[in-house]
Amino acid sequence: MKVDFSPPTTARAAVLHSAGDLRIQEVPLRHLGPDEVLVAIDAVGVCGSDMHYFATGRNGSNVLRQPTVLGHEASGTVVATGSSAAVPPGTRVAVEPAVGCGTCSTCRSGRYNLCPVGHCFGSPPTHGTLTTHLIAPSRAVHPLPDAVPLELGALVEPLAVAVWAVRRAEVAFGDRVLITGAGPIGILCCQVARAAGAVEVTVTDVNDARLEQARKLGATSTVNTAQEDLELAGVDRLLECSAHPAALRQGVHTLRPGARATVVGQASSSADGIPLALLQRFEIDLVCAFRYAHAFPTALALAADRTVDLAAVLTGRFPLEQAAEALRAPAADPAHLKVVVRPGDTPR
Repeated sequence: MKVDFSPPTTARAAVLHSAGDLRIQEVPLRHLGPDEVLVAIDAVGVCGSDMHYFATGRNGSNVLRQPTVLGHEASGTVVATGSSAAVPPGTRVAVEPAVGCGTCSTCRSGRYNLCPVGHCFGSPPTHGTLTTHLIAPSRAVHPLPDAVPLELGALVEPLAVAVWAVRRAEVAFGDRVLITGAGPIGILCCQVARAAGAVEVTVTDVNDARLEQARKLGATSTVNTAQEDLELAGVDRLLECSAHPAALRQGVHTLRPGARATVVGQASSSADGIPLALLQRFEIDLVCAFRYAHAFPTALALAADRTVDLAAVLTGRFPLEQAAEALRAPAADPAHLKVVVRPGDTPR
């Protein structure tokens, strides 16, 4: 007997009204467009940007001006599609939250991560993925390989950030790499850099628990910079993942002539003290990485064959009703790496 499926008209979501004011409420779902899909969300990773919005009402230069659903790292199952969407219902997917407008010259050049008019889920005022159901363009969902559990699909997005960062850093076989910051992105960058051929990867942080996890996941050495000096020289590639200007300044001084420094963590609006004369004298490239472009396929492949261990990065789970606790968890317990919200779960 055929059972008709009527897509829901509302979803339960975590809506940020102002700093610290996160409410679980019903939000309307519009009708699907021809090339859109409806995703039943299984898991949503908590990112530093979500934590900033929750704590202060802003993330970098972007400010919360109206109630907005947070979240941009997500996985789920397609449950309904528009008339021309090519992804069939029942497909398990990872969501790519920012895909650009697709028509401007920047997008057409392939660098859609830099689209000047694009939107990103969970970046106010665009509603995000901390919801039971999400409407997304079909090009924004990537089928998960069978080897990737649905929950871990939410971590494909930060893995794509790491893939793009390592590409921008131009890490190559035999390179010596320094990664400053052992948060989720830093530890994922460590694994991706090793996969790209780096023979030495040093990871720095001020948290011993995170440094221990970095060692377990591929770092050849670690340095707690709160307790000891960083005494490195001749480094080929620096990936700055901590978002602290002092770490960038310190890391640059470890680089060999002709090396490359890549800013991965969210940069401050300005950073005084960058040794520009040193960069010029030794032709050290200073580049930046912003989100990613065409990185999801590689991230999915690395996760599927366990070249990158996503499960080792996941340290906590919360139901949607405890989304505020999830947003506080990494700061409350620095041993946390990545926590996820499970919109389909019920509170314990």
